[in-house]
Amino acid sequence: MSDFERELGVLIRACYPLIYLQTAEESRAEETLKRLAQARGKRLYVWTLTRGYEPPIPAPTEAAASRPLAPELEAIAQLLRLQDDALVVLKDFHPYLSDTRVIRLLRDLYPRLQRARRTVIFLAPVLKLPPELEKQITVLEMSLPSRDEIAHKIQEILLVLKASQPEVRTDLTPQELDELVSAAQGLTMDEIENVCARSIVEHKALRVDAILSEKKQIVRKSGVLEYYDARETMQDVGGLDLLKEWLRKRRAALSQEARAFGLPAPKGVLLLGVQGTGKSLSAKAIANLWNLPMLRLDVGRVFGSLVGASEANMRAAIRTAEAVAPCILWIDELEKGFAGVQGSGVSDSGTTARVFATFLTWMQDKRAPVFVVATANDVSQLPPELLRKGRFDEIFFIDLPTAEEREQIFAIHLRKRGRNPQHYDLKRLAAATEGFSGAEIEQVVVAGLFTAFDAGRELTTDDMLEEVRHTVPLAVMMREEIEELRTWAQLRTRPASSRAPAKNARRRGKS
Repeated sequence: MSDFERELGVLIRACYPLIYLQTAEESRAEETLKRLAQARGKRLYVWTLTRGYEPPIPAPTEAAASRPLAPELEAIAQLLRLQDDALVVLKDFHPYLSDTRVIRLLRDLYPRLQRARRTVIFLAPVLKLPPELEKQITVLEMSLPSRDEIAHKIQEILLVLKASQPEVRTDLTPQELDELVSAAQGLTMDEIENVCARSIVEHKALRVDAILSEKKQIVRKSGVLEYYDARETMQDVGGLDLLKEWLRKRRAALSQEARAFGLPAPKGVLLLGVQGTGKSLSAKAIANLWNLPMLRLDVGRVFGSLVGASEANMRAAIRTAEAVAPCILWIDELEKGFAGVQGSGVSDSGTTARVFATFLTWMQDKRAPVFVVATANDVSQLPPELLRKGRFDEIFFIDLPTAEEREQIFAIHLRKRGRNPQHYDLKRLAAATEGFSGAEIEQVVVAGLFTAFDAGRELTTDDMLEEVRHTVPLAVMMREEIEELRTWAQLRTRPASSRAPAKNARRRGKS
């Protein structure tokens, strides 16, 4: 028995008169209610707008002479004459809870239900509760299927397939079954059945990638998050050996084996540093390294024009991320998304501060395996509450690349564009680009290719060196800001590389 079923059973045994059960899994909720009603010896009545009560509630001996009531009013009025010990379920009744007549009828019904020890359950996918009934109605949200429930469902599907479709592969190893269960976490039972059927039709087997495709649909429907197909790998990231080692050690940190070993699920990492040094690239590569789906939170989409919409959007984003878990939640340029938190009370009536508080509370207390990867350039704009211990597992500072790392970055970008790095003088290029960021090195390679293409010949080392001489790197233009950032990070963050770059980039002029 799940925690949800146990809690609902306690409320029914305690004869709570009115319960609001929020869930999108109507059939699964009804099966749970049937079990609980049978265990308590109660008769179960289910009402829908299209069919009325099933089974019908007996009519009075003498028909009322008054005019017929609207269906939603009649549904409540019939409860007043219910005699037996019953559990009543009203499906999709939430649109009528704003009707003043329905509210009054329910308030009249409440003391009678208490005396008769009966329970009425509102079953709906969304929560809409009038203020007049907040003290009378107990709200309960049905959780998504647990790992045990998902494993049981997949094993049921495999048994049926083994008997009916022998051509389908059903002999899964324990590890394959565990991977399927992990991939299916966050889906409803209906979604699991549908995606398993699709996987069987397409692949004649149950496959993890087919299940992950269903999770993309969940993210698309949220409207706040984006599903990011990570193609970048750690081989595309030059240097950052300490960061890579830290991530490698936590590669399986979101697995059940890690939980059984006693390890807590990692919360996240903040990548802070100079612009263009590979923070976003590293964030994308984590999804491939850990083989997890990546969601991108665009904080700008969270803020809506209607009162309360922004807070609701943030909660919806959090629910979606938890539904897709285990996953990685990527927030790029975090300081821009939550800029103005300190003055939020004056500028936007506190909306930004409330949204930020919701996010912080979730970061601190979240239990779902959602690993947050945030990047930031300007530490001065980050609220101090975000940087304290407990929000992120670690804060890494990504500095300008060292000479050795610049060689690696040149080799990566040359290889990506079909060139053999051994044909170029990488040491000479690395020495000439002191103070360049990874993004600036990439542009040197691209600009050199344009020059070579225009001249109708192959790219040379001199082509790239010529572009270097025409480039003034950010480290020169913003030397003071970068030094200030390095000073701040020295005692407050962990370096992403084992070697530090030269302190000052030499000044270059245009030739």
